[in-house]
Amino acid sequence: MTYHPGQVDFLSTDAAATLVQRVGLTELLRGLVSALEQDFSRWHDFDKSARLAQHTPDGVMELMPVADASHFAFKYVNGHPKNPQLGIPSIMAFGALMRADTGAPILLSELTLTTALRTAATSVMAAKLLARRSSRTMALIGNGSQSEFQALAFVGLLGIQCLRLFDIDPAATDKLVHNLHTQMPGLQIQRCRSAAEAVQGADIVTTVTADKTSATILRRDMVAPGMHLNAVGGDCPGKTELDAAILPDARVFVEFAPQSRIEGEIQHMPEDFAVTELWQVLRGEQAGRQRDDEITVFDSVGFALEDYTALRYMHALARQHQLLQPLALLPQLSNPKNLFELLLPPAIHDEPAPAEADRHAIPA
Repeated sequence: MTYHPGQVDFLSTDAAATLVQRVGLTELLRGLVSALEQDFSRWHDFDKSARLAQHTPDGVMELMPVADASHFAFKYVNGHPKNPQLGIPSIMAFGALMRADTGAPILLSELTLTTALRTAATSVMAAKLLARRSSRTMALIGNGSQSEFQALAFVGLLGIQCLRLFDIDPAATDKLVHNLHTQMPGLQIQRCRSAAEAVQGADIVTTVTADKTSATILRRDMVAPGMHLNAVGGDCPGKTELDAAILPDARVFVEFAPQSRIEGEIQHMPEDFAVTELWQVLRGEQAGRQRDDEITVFDSVGFALEDYTALRYMHALARQHQLLQPLALLPQLSNPKNLFELLLPPAIHDEPAPAEADRHAIPA
């Protein structure tokens, strides 16, 4: 990657959307899944930590950093379930990518759309390891902003043929059905009256609800042998979706256990409750699904490595498609130690330094 001092690339929301349209959603997700698998497989290369969260009565604001020897990345993201009532998204995000050798930023990017993409891609990465290969039906509970990405990722990349949908807000399901029909007119879609109805006959159950509570979206008696549960919505302390009674009867997989034990479905379990991190399965150090009748759970909370991957992936792809804008974020200095020169008038700034002899001359 060529380094241009002072220049920072900017990927706007409009440019990211154009990129998805040019490449195609399925193909872009396919490439992102591959990039995630590569980065998770080199897990030990990264300096990792749980994200920093600031909770308020209305939502949460989070900072998510991660680094390897080449790059440092971070994401800012919020979660405010009531925001749609104000006309703004409940989840908004942006992030940056920096060079590790100099600390200089090289990319500032929207991450609202990109977060939806990387979350769906991470779900697929996990399901490739954990769901039955014969899975053709998925229940999708929670039909908000993330639902289209989850649905189309599983249909396009894992062969899901039937979607069973439920949301407590019928308008959300209307929106999802409309959007899915525009993308895949022949897709089999069934609207359901409850979560219990939606999971009947499902091979995979994806929960992606937004309410900031410890809800019970799935009860133990709703989970059949062989199901894979893709639990996406529970992602902060006090916010879960699964009946805790499900977990002891399942094999549970997470991204980064120290963070998941604080924020994920396993926050209600004892500290020694056994979980497997996805990187261990990708590297062949632990098994994924072992039997057709076992219940598997991907306790997905979102981890900074996924944003690192997405930032680098979208940066390279946007450069290829010439969708990046230059951003004057860093100072251009003739003397890197003289930041004050930015405040000097142009005439003074441009005036050459006196010759060495003149500098010490005694005035007449």
